[in-house]
Amino acid sequence: MRLNPPTVVIFLISFILAVLALITKMGFVAVPRYLPHQEYWLAMTAYLVLMVGNLVRGL
Repeated sequence: MRLNPPTVVIFLISFILAVLALITKMGFVAVPRYLPHQEYWLAMTAYLVLMVGNLVRGL
């Protein structure tokens, strides 16, 4: 299995989602809750975006 480094755009999208999950969990900013366990799903989405960026070439 060959892994590729993610592009800067993919990394930044993943980073922003992870930071948003942290901000939501810590309660620094009042973010409306649309889903139960919203922080978990934001963090999982961030890691999945980063994983796809590593697995798919040229993304």
